[in-house]
Amino acid sequence: MLNFSDLTEKEILALAISLEEQDARIYDEFADGLRETYPATAQMFRSMAEEETGHRHRLLDLYRRKFGERIPLIRPQDVRGFVERKPVWLARPLGLDKVREQAELMEAETKRFYTRAARRTTDAAIRQLLGDLAAEERRHEARAEQLEEKFVPHEVQAKEHAAERRLFLLQIVQPGLAGLMDGSVSTLAPLFAAAFATGNTWETFLVGLAASIGAGISMGFAEGLSDNGSLTGRGSPWLRGTASGVMTMIGGLGHTLPFLIPNFHLAMTIAIAVVLVELAAIAWVRNRFMDTPMFSAALQVVIGGLLVFATGVLIGSS
Repeated sequence: MLNFSDLTEKEILALAISLEEQDARIYDEFADGLRETYPATAQMFRSMAEEETGHRHRLLDLYRRKFGERIPLIRPQDVRGFVERKPVWLARPLGLDKVREQAELMEAETKRFYTRAARRTTDAAIRQLLGDLAAEERRHEARAEQLEEKFVPHEVQAKEHAAERRLFLLQIVQPGLAGLMDGSVSTLAPLFAAAFATGNTWETFLVGLAASIGAGISMGFAEGLSDNGSLTGRGSPWLRGTASGVMTMIGGLGHTLPFLIPNFHLAMTIAIAVVLVELAAIAWVRNRFMDTPMFSAALQVVIGGLLVFATGVLIGSS
């Protein structure tokens, strides 16, 4: 990697051109990734990309006058001190907060670069252009706020954040909740059947462990293969499958782990207490994210859990 202090004026201009070209491309990618879900914010980033393109053209014109047509390839990642531009734009769909956070970082870093570069140059024309661009980058934050006011008024922001919340519900909460419910409830019957049939905590733990991991794998594949997200907009099947599988396994392991305790009655008491906490957590999630009334959510979960628990107890005691 190169040290910034070792760059010549020619190389500084080449780096500035590369930086503006990269930033314009990233803003274009932001706009493309946000176009369908957040069209107003996409238009804001499209305008910011056009501004960066204008900066690049001014730099190119000065470079041609000073050094000719051949531009050395120097990228920001080739110079020490630049923050890596993380490829968040490759993920679909893009999140509003993450995109705007990276845009702020890019503008701050570009402003710092132009300020330092202007101090190191002795050519009057180069120094003036770099100084002008530094001043424009300082004003870019205000310009971004103006663009946001123009293209993303408060009512549009409210709609976009509501859309983002719906995506979060579809991609994370719904599959995760389905997994938690399946893991917490479906593993009750085999676990407590084994407990009452054997009276042995270790054997009960093995049954619960197998049931939890097996249910997690099954739910993960079922969720991931059920919908690729291209039509329904539910997002990556890998993301949904992972959320569902992991939460299923966690739901089962919660009341399985107490059976690592050798004392059977103590392990049983703690496991039952954990089950009650799990059912309460499921009811809370349904109330918090799925707008289900708390009483209705608790009643549905408790009835289902009690039925499965009773099934396990009856089979294990027979």
